[in-house]
Amino acid sequence: MKPAPIHRRDRHRPGMHHRRCSRKMDARLVAPCEYPTAAREGQSLKQRPLPKTVTPLAGELLSGWLTRLAVTNHCEVDELLAHIGVDTRQVAMLDFDVEVAATTAEKISIAARVAAETVQSLTFGTMTQTEALMTAQAAFQSCPDCSRRGIALKQWRKLWAFDCQICGNRLLSILIKPDRSRVSEKLVRRARSGAGLLESAVTSNCANKLRRAMRAATYAKALKSVRADTTFALQSPRPDVRLFCLAAIAVAQSRPLAKAAMFSSGLDGYARVALLRAFEEEPRLLAAVDRIVLRNRERLRQAGA
Repeated sequence: MKPAPIHRRDRHRPGMHHRRCSRKMDARLVAPCEYPTAAREGQSLKQRPLPKTVTPLAGELLSGWLTRLAVTNHCEVDELLAHIGVDTRQVAMLDFDVEVAATTAEKISIAARVAAETVQSLTFGTMTQTEALMTAQAAFQSCPDCSRRGIALKQWRKLWAFDCQICGNRLLSILIKPDRSRVSEKLVRRARSGAGLLESAVTSNCANKLRRAMRAATYAKALKSVRADTTFALQSPRPDVRLFCLAAIAVAQSRPLAKAAMFSSGLDGYARVALLRAFEEEPRLLAAVDRIVLRNRERLRQAGA
C-alpha cells in the first residue's frame, strides 16, 4: 500500500522542513555578537584627539592652558577633563603636582596633540621650601588684558610678582576692583622695587636678604593692623596692604628699621607683638627700636600734657 501523499499545506507543519530551518536561525541568533574582552579594553583605552588644540605659552599654568583648550573646543574645563578621562576633582591640584601622573599627562597630551613632557612642564614642579612658601595656592592677582584672553601664568602666583611677563602691565587683585586714583605713584614705584628685592632674595636663596625682606614686611603689616601671617599680607586682596608691605622691603634697604619705628606714633597690642617677632633674632636691634618707640610715646604724652 502506497503512503499517502503530503499536501502542500502540510509542508509547513511543525516537525517538517520549517523546524530544521528554525534551528539554524536560532543558532545564529544566540551566537555571541560581542568583542572579546581584550578587544573591548583596547577599544575603551583608545582616545581620539580633540578637534582643535592650542600651543602652550612660555611660563603658562596648566590650569590656564586647559581653560584655553576648553574654550577653543567650545566646552567647559570639567567637560574637557571628563572627555579626556581625568578626574575633574583634580583640576585645582594639577598645577602643584610635583610630576603629573604619567597616565594623566599622556591622556592630556593625546587629546591636545602635544608632548607629555610639555604637559608636565606647565606645573610648578619641584620647589624649595622657601619657593613653596612664596607661591600662592590660589590665584590672587592677574593681568587684566591677558586674563581676557584666558591666559594664566605661573609667575602670577609668586608673592613677588608685580608686572605681567607678557605685556608688562601691573598685576591687579582679582578679588577687589582696584581704584587706581587712590594709589600713590610713589608707593607703586617703591613696591615694584621691593618686589624685585624679594624675588632676588628667594631665587638666590640668600638667608640674610630674605630675613631682612620678611622682617620689613612683618613690621609693615603690623602698622596696617593685619592680623594674619606675613605671607598672607603679601598676597592680600587689599592693594594698600600688599603695596605697603612690598614698599617697606625697598625702604628697609636704605633706612634702618629703627628709623622706620620713629614714624609709628602709636602701636596697638598686636602691632607691638608683631614688632617683637620681627626682631626676635636680633635683640640688639630690637632694643634700639624699642627705645625709639618708647621715647616717641613719651614725647607725645608730654606734648599732650
